[in-house]
Amino acid sequence: MRIALVIGVSSGGVGNHVRALAEGLAARGHRVAVLGPAGTEERFGFTAVGARFAAVDIGGTPRPLHDTAALARLSALCAKADVVHAHGVRAGALCALAGAAPLAVTVHNAPPRLRGPAGLVFPVLERVVARRAEAVLAVSGDLEARMRRGGARRVRPAVVAAPPLAALRRPPHLVRAELGAGEGPLVLVVARLAAQKGIDVLLRAAPAICARTPRPVIAVAGEGPLRARAEAAVRERGLPVRLLGHRADVADLLAAADVFVLPSRWEGPSLVVMEALRAQLPVVATCVGGIPDRYAESALLVAPEDPDALARAVGGVLDDPDLAARLRTRAARAAAHLPTEDDVLDQVLGVYATLRGGGGRPRFTARWSGTPMRRAPRWSGTKHGSTTRPWMAS
Repeated sequence: MRIALVIGVSSGGVGNHVRALAEGLAARGHRVAVLGPAGTEERFGFTAVGARFAAVDIGGTPRPLHDTAALARLSALCAKADVVHAHGVRAGALCALAGAAPLAVTVHNAPPRLRGPAGLVFPVLERVVARRAEAVLAVSGDLEARMRRGGARRVRPAVVAAPPLAALRRPPHLVRAELGAGEGPLVLVVARLAAQKGIDVLLRAAPAICARTPRPVIAVAGEGPLRARAEAAVRERGLPVRLLGHRADVADLLAAADVFVLPSRWEGPSLVVMEALRAQLPVVATCVGGIPDRYAESALLVAPEDPDALARAVGGVLDDPDLAARLRTRAARAAAHLPTEDDVLDQVLGVYATLRGGGGRPRFTARWSGTPMRRAPRWSGTKHGSTTRPWMAS
């Protein structure tokens, strides 16, 4: 099968999800092309996992001239695809307007908080996706509801999986020593330094979290546009917060931490929470987006935008060994039932088969919830890693 995966600007979860999809689909014998901004190939390396790549300038906000060029390029590149699978509302709407078909769209994020005319565009793009895509997958219940209200007839929850944790490079005591935690508590956050992730809320909660002996260290792994502002807040308030930047050793950080915290204003299924559960860490997260859908039984959930509630929950885990032990047990139990990358592939291939008219109604329920998924047959053409000419136009 010739599959076009279309992505817009991404710095984290969506790009990692598309990379895993591209790798899995190519490994099963399908011919995969990823279409998106040049920077996504540089960051995620789609070609390194067996996919083709073509640059298409799909920005994060409306830009009429660039979008017109993107429409023309998508129309040409998707013409020979057996199925087009766009990720995100912007990418999905552009594919729909370019006439890409059959079209599946995975909706990954809530609407951005934009003011003025730009804030009016996103609901229009949502309606375009809802009414023109043959299948819509949504990563959280609130996004499912939004797409149904927009007119989508076939909306299902998306199966999303975090990749297995990498092998540890260093023992936890060396990581703790590097971060200055020593024998004290280590609070870990892995998140982009952007408004959505609520790092400012974490910094407002930090004085209360750290008002105990030995004094905890809060480590934040991630980069983003608000780094300078976060650094200034840490410096001015004298907070024991380490801004680590982008890290390739997240598994080591998780193994060394005492509690994982995600203070987001909105989240989808959160791959990093899945990783924290696999590391059997106590998790404190805000009750937003897809978090309560998936983690209500395995994490402590607090209201967003509430630094006092966040500090109480984190402090409760640090001060109560029995609570921490119960949360570790819940994490291990939840981790055993998390979806796998094979589950993700089974779902999308079932959707693709149906869109092509080859398999009746797709089985959207993942294998990990009890119902087996249909696996598409291997394609007998280009194998994973082949250097033959891609099917798409250049």
